Amino acid sequence: MTRMRTALASCGILALALTGCAAGSDDDAGTGEGEGLLGTVPDTLYGPVEVPEPEDGELTVVALGWSDAEVALALGVTPVGVSDWLGFGADASGVGPWAQEAVGDAEITVFEQPFGGYDYEAIQELEPDVILNTRSAADEEQFQRLDEIAPTVFAPEGTADFGTAWDVQVAQVAAALGLEEEGAAVIAEVEQEIEDVAAAHPEFEGITAVTGTKFGDAYGAYVAGDFRWDLMESLGFEQNPPVLDLEASGFYVELSAEQIGALDAEAAVFFPIGYTLDEMKADPLVGSLDVVQEDRTVWLEEGAELTQAFSAASPLSIPIVVSGLADQLSEIVG
Repeated sequence: MTRMRTALASCGILALALTGCAAGSDDDAGTGEGEGLLGTVPDTLYGPVEVPEPEDGELTVVALGWSDAEVALALGVTPVGVSDWLGFGADASGVGPWAQEAVGDAEITVFEQPFGGYDYEAIQELEPDVILNTRSAADEEQFQRLDEIAPTVFAPEGTADFGTAWDVQVAQVAAALGLEEEGAAVIAEVEQEIEDVAAAHPEFEGITAVTGTKFGDAYGAYVAGDFRWDLMESLGFEQNPPVLDLEASGFYVELSAEQIGALDAEAAVFFPIGYTLDEMKADPLVGSLDVVQEDRTVWLEEGAELTQAFSAASPLSIPIVVSGLADQLSEIVG
């Protein structure tokens, strides 16, 4: 397996020009300047993590967490191994179309949707210097197994499973790779783009909204802590009050048939999971909502680029979501 050197990419956000020991001392935590260290991540679910400088000078990164690979690419680092959570496929190197230019012709080992766990032997074979698992489930046994292979970076303490905010994820990955300034620049650029779009659409301010889905026989709404709601809030929308009255599980509220009315906001963004869009639209409970009957809903097709970018919530996908979603929302509430 060819080890890919850290490289500064040349397009979009990337034009910003931009082992074994996991626990570091409090004195070194957060400085990234310990002797022989590439980077230090002071706060993870399992304590501080120190990443030594690779002995051969070539950094080998395995990106396992949701969108960790795209975050690394946004920082100019190409992983040698990638978890394909959204099913982009090996031919796409396990990342979205918005990240293909950053991948270039790199050879990347792609691990198919690892909902059942990771292939530790395959990860070991890649001989990583650092493993990124910053948007994932909290699993101490998993951490121990991975940390035996290389220093492994999880989300900060107190983060819900798969609930790492995109900017926190960038900060964690950047700290691990010794690229804190580059990470801050990526965050600032994406935040500015969101702020610019929000300023261009004052009609969004104060409008109640939901981002909801149907999967299996269940319905649900995303809440604070998930990008699919957090972006809406950043654009000026307010969470529909009935959603806030329900008990959340992490960043998600599951709705019974009797609670479906919580989705009846002034505006909605709906997308199916495991269904076609036509099947979701044909659902009688979904169809009973005023927000649907009065055409105040943005429908996102499963597998469409905008839908995948919305779910990826990486610094490379967010610009696609901000522009594409804002245009459709404006047609509803403008």
